[in-house]
Amino acid sequence: MKRTELRELTFKLIYSEMIQKQLDEEEIANFYEENKIEALEDKAYVQEIWNGIHEKETTILEAIKTNLKEAWSIDRIAKIDLAILKLAIYEMVYSKTPYKVVINEAVELAKKYGDDNAKAFINGILASIVKEENLA
Repeated sequence: MKRTELRELTFKLIYSEMIQKQLDEEEIANFYEENKIEALEDKAYVQEIWNGIHEKETTILEAIKTNLKEAWSIDRIAKIDLAILKLAIYEMVYSKTPYKVVINEAVELAKKYGDDNAKAFINGILASIVKEENLA
């Protein structure tokens, strides 16, 4: 499976957990089966991102909060946008995926799943984090 497809599926898994509040191993196994994620390296990629986001969630959320405009709080961010941001920030900062690739694919996910303002919002937050983390 291509990395772009896996990234989109990983986003869907992150979003599912945000809606359901928790996913157990059986639900994740069902997710793999339903989405035809069969190759071990594909499962390993999804699992690495999934585990990494859980391990670094506090830091990731803090990075988002730090880059919001003053009148905004994390609670105002649509769950879809938040799921995209969590995935993108983890990949840029912790898995060392090139930030240009991550931002491009995050914006594409925002265009596909978010509202009309999502792509600009996500692009702005991620661009700020690139500068903040000296990723450029």
